[in-house]
Amino acid sequence: MIILAFDPGTATTGYGVVEEVHGGKLIPIKYGVISTPAGMSPPLRIKRIYEETVALLELYQPDSVATERLFFNKNETTALTVGRTIGVILLAIAQKELSWEEYTPPQVKKAVTGVGSADKLQVQWMVKRILGLKEDPKPDDAADALAVAICHCHSARLVAKGVRTR
Repeated sequence: MIILAFDPGTATTGYGVVEEVHGGKLIPIKYGVISTPAGMSPPLRIKRIYEETVALLELYQPDSVATERLFFNKNETTALTVGRTIGVILLAIAQKELSWEEYTPPQVKKAVTGVGSADKLQVQWMVKRILGLKEDPKPDDAADALAVAICHCHSARLVAKGVRTR
């Protein structure tokens, strides 16, 4: 099973592609970011994110897609702009008729480290260990997307066994 996961953002959207092979081992295929320059207009930023999402979907042919759930306490403006990013990712997924799940930051942290309040360094260390990477995945947005992919793989395994995950 191939999972494509995203950590959505307007300036930087992290992505990670992970394959779960027989026996449950997770193999990192690719990770990185979709970047949009600060001076770029919002419509062009969204267009770039959409086009690069479509390109990732076509290149890696994932079985499923997952995103980190939008979570903001105070900054409504940031929430709205990130919501646009999630919207175009969902459009691209719908056009390919793929399944999609989203996970809160605490769900992702708990799935990767065992603790829902883990810090970024703990998450990165565990992502590196789980995926057998030689170096910490960088930038942070890409590492977060890989963590979402790991969370989704773990969750999908539980769902397949009939365990409710939410």
